[in-house]
Amino acid sequence: MAAQTLDDDMITGINVTPLVDITLVLLVIMMVTASYIASKAIPMELPKGATGETTPTVLAVSITQTGDLFLDAAPIDEAGLRHKIEIARNEHHDPQAVIAADGRTPHAKVVHVIDVLRQENVTKFAFNIDPETDRK
Repeated sequence: MAAQTLDDDMITGINVTPLVDITLVLLVIMMVTASYIASKAIPMELPKGATGETTPTVLAVSITQTGDLFLDAAPIDEAGLRHKIEIARNEHHDPQAVIAADGRTPHAKVVHVIDVLRQENVTKFAFNIDPETDRK
């Protein structure tokens, strides 16, 4: 029987440095991704509603109190909106839009944006609301 050498010693500790490195990398990836997802909205006072539900969004259209248009949190005019809708229609066969209008936005401006969407054959759209937390 051969004598035991120094290379055959038992491992008595675990090196957790690679585990910590991987965890930190995953944390950074999640933080960057979360900030990208959250940046698609601009802050505004949304109307409240109790029956809201989530909708997959291809086009996130925002209308401020003054009537300014934003698409995915970037300022845009009507011609640019029509162009982006055309691009979205080429990428997604049936694009969906979510309209986030400030509660103080004139009704005529919201109707005009809906009309633009429908003229560009976007027939599936929803309104973004601030869900009510206390139901009676």
